Amino acid sequence: PPIANDSVYGLGAAVFTTNLEKAHRVAAEIEAGMVWVNSTQDCDPRVPFGGVKQSGVGRELGEAGLDAYSQIKAVHVNMGNKL
Repeated sequence: PPIANDSVYGLGAAVFTTNLEKAHRVAAEIEAGMVWVNSTQDCDPRVPFGGVKQSGVGRELGEAGLDAYSQIKAVHVNMGNKL
């Protein structure tokens, strides 16, 4: 989809077709963070929401969204010696 990808933005796109195989093929080629097939803007809080290109400011929702707001820290405790 050269025309669909001819943008500096890539938040979301929609594909409308009765051919599900073609829908998956086109969705794989579209440079967007989300692609809907035969619908628009359906949302599931378990699925990350976000874009690519100039729309790529991270992800919200889902595990990927939670990771964006998390800072992992390792804490090591030696339980074998007395202080």
